[in-house]
Order: sequence, then structure tokens, then C-alpha cells
Amino acid sequence: MVNFDDTKTAFATKTDSQLKKAYWLFKLVANQKLVSFGKWSSALAMKIGLPIKGMVKATVYDQFVGGETIKDCRDTIEELHSYGVYSILDYSVEGAKTEDAFDDTMEKTLQTIKYGGARAGVPFAVFKMTGVARFGLLQKVSDGKELTEAEKKEFARAKDRIETICKEAGEQHISILIDAEESWIQQAIDDIALEMMRKLNKEECIVYNTAQMYRWDRLEYIKHLHEIAEKENFYCGLKLVRGAYMEKERERAYEMGYKSPIQPDKESTDRDYDLAINYILENHKYLYLVAGSHNEESTRMLTNLMFAHGLEKGSKQVWFSQLYGMSDNLSFVLAKEGYNVVKYLPFGPIEKTLPYLIRRAEENTSASGQTTRELNLIEKEMKRRGID
Repeated sequence: MVNFDDTKTAFATKTDSQLKKAYWLFKLVANQKLVSFGKWSSALAMKIGLPIKGMVKATVYDQFVGGETIKDCRDTIEELHSYGVYSILDYSVEGAKTEDAFDDTMEKTLQTIKYGGARAGVPFAVFKMTGVARFGLLQKVSDGKELTEAEKKEFARAKDRIETICKEAGEQHISILIDAEESWIQQAIDDIALEMMRKLNKEECIVYNTAQMYRWDRLEYIKHLHEIAEKENFYCGLKLVRGAYMEKERERAYEMGYKSPIQPDKESTDRDYDLAINYILENHKYLYLVAGSHNEESTRMLTNLMFAHGLEKGSKQVWFSQLYGMSDNLSFVLAKEGYNVVKYLPFGPIEKTLPYLIRRAEENTSASGQTTRELNLIEKEMKRRGID
């Protein structure tokens, strides 16, 4: 039985002052009104040029982001790896709109891939398709609408960027994770991800697509993907998460009068997440898993299922994944036990990572149980160390 209450292991990298700082930060993000005000005020302050970068950097940025550049992340990557925890370098810039910005994101992603290819501590890279392709274009493709000649050329350029990224990952022998995004652009993302898997996942699992299990159709999607992989004889990489756009999804469905793609309740999301993990392990001949979760029950269940299906703790077919700055009790304890663990380590300029940081704060606020758990663990470790 894995002991996720082992706070000595969980917070081994934290100094006393860092632990106290994390305690007060999670106290702040537990306050919904404060987070809502912070979201509005920080976005406004950045827009009109108020000098708030220092405040952001000293709080949520330092907790959830590795630094502004890959070089800034180096010490963190090495420290994590010394404890058996790997890193996914994530250039956390969203909502790019110009061809130059898309090219820049591609180049930054290629840099993370080459960096990972030369180091044992970075086995994955990741990107969002909206970082290299226009949101509206992906929506039009997802809707099955006819593209203009200009849009066809634009889409071809976007696909070239995506294929360049995926091929570089293959050449560097690391895996590339494609993040899930809003449901109304996800069909285009799924289709391109499948195309890349068909091309690159014949010998090893290079390309992973992400399934947000708060969508009620994702379990069937996984089963369908498995059927294709088995029939065409390629590996299918899947990253499972619960999801990150719930409020936005429900609001849009209500406003536009279509059925919400989101599960009716958290219990349904948890059920499908666990069913998907079980399905992937039952079919691990073709399916590879990155389990993105801060849920202790699902994490413990996965360790039990690995044993039941004869998978070694260090099998490269299964990775446990948490976000940097969260659930260290899962990450460090699992690594100590010999499981493959990887932390999402975002990097990028403060002003460009603000949407990511706001989402982290909102998620912690809405997931009150998670925030309470983080606080309880930090308090336990502070008490063990005799910190006031």
C-alpha cells in the first residue's frame, strides 16, 4: 500500500520558508472571491501596463511555473530528477493569433524537445494546437465547414508545424503530448493527433493525445481509437485528465442551446476516468498511458491495476503525472516506490503565462477538497519540522 501521507518524502525539496509560503498561497486560492477579483484585476493591470509582475512572480508564478526560459527551469529539472521525478517542459503560452506567433511557439516547442532528447530527466514534451494554429480555423475544421482557398493554405501550414514538432520528438526518442482543448475545436485536434499516431507510432509510442474525462463521450472515443490502433497495428498514446474548461463548456452549451458535452456530476467524471484507466491497462498491448491526476483514490487504483495486469512499476507504458506545485505527496512518494512520475513544468514570460496561472488558481478554488488536502499535508509537515 502506497503511503500518500508521507510528508517527509512529499516535501523533501522544500525549505522551511518555501513550505510556509506554499501554505499561505493555498490559503489564498481557497478564497473564491479573492481569486475572482485577482483574475479580473491582474488581467486589467497587465493590459494597461501596471507594474504587477513582481507580485505575480512572488506568488502563483513561483509556485506553479518553472521560470521564463528553459534555462531558468534547469535547476528545478535536475532537483526533481534527483528524487526520481521527471519533467515535461511546457511552453505555457495560449491564444496566439498570428503566423509569426505560431512559428515562434513551434520553435519554442522544438527547443524543449531537443533539450529533452539530450537529458534523461525530460522524457516528454507538450504543446497546444492553439499555440500553432488559429482557434477559429480549428473550429471551422471541427464543424466540417468548407474552407476557403486561403484557409486551406493556412491549415496546411498549421499541419506542417504540428508534423514538424511530432517528427522531431520521434528523432529525439521522446514522446510528445498534445493537450486537449475546448470541445468545439477538439475534433480537429483528435483527427490530426490520429494522423500523427499513424505516421509515427509504428515502432514506439511517440504521439499521445489527451482525453478530458469530464466529457461523457471520451470513453467511447478511447475505445474507438483502440480499435483503429489494433486494426492498423500502431501504438496509441493517451493522456487522461479530468478536464479544465468545465464552466466555459457549460455556459456555451446553455447559451447556444445544445447538449452540454460535460458529465452531469463529478461522480460520473470519476467513474469514466477510472473505467478508462482500467480499459487502457486491459489493452496495454496497443495503448500507452499518462495518467494526469491529483486524485489519490484513482492513483492508488492505478498502482493496483498495474500489479493485476503484470506491469512492472517502472514500465514505460504507464506514467503518473501531476502539475508542478501541486500534489507533491503523490509525485515524490510514487517516485520513491519506483513508479514513473512526471511533473508538468510550465515556463514562459509572466504576462504570457497569466491565463495558465489564473486557471490553476480557479481549479484550486473550485476543487475545495484538493486545496484542503494540500493545506492539511503542509500543516502536517510543518508540525513534523516544528515550524510555527
